Amino acid sequence: MAAAQPLTALSRWYLYAIHGYFCEVMFTAAWEFVVNFNWKFPGVTSVWALFIYGTSILIVERMYLRLRGRCPLLVRCLIYTFWTYLWEFTTGFILRQFNACPWDYSQFDFDFMGLITLEYAVPWFCGALIMEQVIIRNTLRLRFDKDAEPGEPSSPLALANGHVKTD
Repeated sequence: MAAAQPLTALSRWYLYAIHGYFCEVMFTAAWEFVVNFNWKFPGVTSVWALFIYGTSILIVERMYLRLRGRCPLLVRCLIYTFWTYLWEFTTGFILRQFNACPWDYSQFDFDFMGLITLEYAVPWFCGALIMEQVIIRNTLRLRFDKDAEPGEPSSPLALANGHVKTD
């Protein structure tokens, strides 16, 4: 039996993209409720969010792997937050050239070109903390076992823990 392999970068990108997409929809739904008391919770996003979040979190994953033994969690999250602002500005600026930027922070007091706003610093920092400690760390633990049967435990550890394969 072949050993289970870590997920490919493309598989991790997909998981990160879906996670970011879901968080975006939930954040905008919660924002709509808090600001307008809309009990329908209409969350919105853009198809571009899949590329934006998937790519950004994959890059943060690389940062995490390089920084985890070198600097404390607080510093890493500040770096991720700075990266998030840089990435949000860059992707927003590019999308704006094609009239496709799905966000506009012009109504905020501390926005820059309507593409980023300092009012989101705390949410981005908290998101960075969750991203590293929950999403990235657990995604890196996932393994792909090409020989496993769907719905059946395949690892020797699973079998040793009482999960017996029955035919």
